[in-house]
Amino acid sequence: QVQLVESGGGLVQAGGSLRLSCAASGDIFSINAMAWYRQAPGRQRELVATITSGVRTNYADSVKGRFTISRDNAKNTVYLQMNSLKPEDTAVYYCNGDINISTRRAYIYWGPGTQVTVSA
Repeated sequence: QVQLVESGGGLVQAGGSLRLSCAASGDIFSINAMAWYRQAPGRQRELVATITSGVRTNYADSVKGRFTISRDNAKNTVYLQMNSLKPEDTAVYYCNGDINISTRRAYIYWGPGTQVTVSA
């Protein structure tokens, strides 16, 4: 079994910073791409950033230049550094991982989410 657990969310003023972490644990053979998504009240879940096993990154236009995704493969952890936060960044942030549990089986796993609230 594989679990993803996010941490680092909280309340911050506009212009501030937060660093989210997501640690994967369990029967992990290897991890392919990892990603952060977010979902604001009344809105659909949206992709924020992705990082491949080769550390290629991609960002939503709304966060480019403000957010940075990174990963520590030794710790099976992905991070999201969020700077210059805006009230519209308020959402529940979810971690997502494409994880190999063997040489032939890979599944997508989700964390339970962490709340980020940015006050004006």
